Amino acid sequence: MTDNEKTTVVLRMPTILRNARVVTMDARRGGIGLIEKGAIAVAVGKIIWTGPEAEVPAEFNGGAVVDLQGRLVTPGLIDCHTHLVFGGNRAREFEMRLEGATYEEIARAGGGIVSSVKATRAMSVAQLVEAALPRLDHLLREGVSTVEIKSGYGLDIESELAMLRAARALQDQRPVRVATSYLAAHATPAAYKGRNAAYLDEVVLPGLKQAHAEGLVDAVDGFCEGIAFSPQEIARVFDLAKSLGLPVKLHAEQLSNLGGAKLASAYGALSADHLEYLDAEGAEAMAAAGTVAVLLPGAFYALNEKQKPPVAALRAAGVPIAIATDCNPGTSPLTSLLLTMNMAATLFGLTVGECLAGVTREAARALGLHGERGMIASGQSADLAIWDAESPAELVYRIGYNPLHARIFKGEWVAK
Repeated sequence: MTDNEKTTVVLRMPTILRNARVVTMDARRGGIGLIEKGAIAVAVGKIIWTGPEAEVPAEFNGGAVVDLQGRLVTPGLIDCHTHLVFGGNRAREFEMRLEGATYEEIARAGGGIVSSVKATRAMSVAQLVEAALPRLDHLLREGVSTVEIKSGYGLDIESELAMLRAARALQDQRPVRVATSYLAAHATPAAYKGRNAAYLDEVVLPGLKQAHAEGLVDAVDGFCEGIAFSPQEIARVFDLAKSLGLPVKLHAEQLSNLGGAKLASAYGALSADHLEYLDAEGAEAMAAAGTVAVLLPGAFYALNEKQKPPVAALRAAGVPIAIATDCNPGTSPLTSLLLTMNMAATLFGLTVGECLAGVTREAARALGLHGERGMIASGQSADLAIWDAESPAELVYRIGYNPLHARIFKGEWVAK
């Protein structure tokens, strides 16, 4: 039995978590919403009240009480951009980059995304689940309660569906909420080299219809880049997603500026991700559409990139900023959201408050879950992370240290 399979203890109705330093991430409270001596009331898997301990409503008297002994409490963390389900690894490409090859050069030589396809296609759904569990467990041990998982390493209909089935199955294996994204428009497989239109017609679009019919898709994603798909090609995918009532998101402006973020915004995208080459016009379009900027410092670090995402322009335009691990086998083999926060602060200049919001409130917004998760507020799912830490800044500034004390998921206390 692994740590994440240990027996959970249900918090009975109502339960008061008291003597806590509560980081609500509720923007209405200002900043990160820190309540120095706070309490949280939980019932039937939901947060029903939070505020100063001295103001706990009398109607809750007589319920169970848990003393958190002054510990820090945040919303359960949310990793809003991952490729957690895949086969094999790409350690050799890591060596190639150290020897001077660029990401684009590796991709054009047959490496990159396409190199993960063979190993992924060879695995059953059960094998994909088994391979992904250790990566997921590492995230859970750092207080994560919600994970987005993309397809995109199958690149044929059945393999893409298998990845999505595996992603769905993970939340049956562990106490976690999984949001799925259909990403068949991630790369063009070798059999369709130079024939993007045919790949869209024969794989991406019919595969999306089938995945939607099976209830496997929460959102539709794509990779808009010179080595992947043009804005016009992505628009075809988004048109189908819109007709099916599915929200969209996009890998955009990572290696160049093709106007992907502006395109995504025109479709009311939940998020545009990477964004190193985003311009002011793209940022303004995102702000107008309410599209979240998901920054991925793990990929920036692993690829040793020099072009940073335009954080100042995003702030000036009022674009919400989230951050995520981008866990994947090639360009961000990262399974630590705590380290991701430190990278976002150190490499991109985000503040502590922006980092915390980026893995809670804004990450939830990037998944269309803003009303359900990402804050400690009445009506939200009782997903909480309890930390052996005095200051919220400790969660961002430490490197390679995990102060998680316990995790609560849907009102259940989960052993670390």
